[in-house]
Amino acid sequence: MSIWHLIILLVVVVVIFGTGKLRNIGSDLGSAMRDFKKGLNGDEDEARRKEEAERLRADPPASPADKATQSQRDSSDSK
Repeated sequence: MSIWHLIILLVVVVVIFGTGKLRNIGSDLGSAMRDFKKGLNGDEDEARRKEEAERLRADPPASPADKATQSQRDSSDSK
């Protein structure tokens, strides 16, 4: 196929479907591909999230009240 065949085919497709419908088809196709890739990588991501949640559950970050108590203990220990 030459370039002219492709241009004529593109014009016919735009005339039949219109630019709005083609735009919707393109976005739907893109989101479907993204979801498919997420599905392929989903097992790895899920395992990583579980591991991260377990790590955070085992060692939670210190709250501001805990930091104040810790600094008070440190200052009294040094005396």
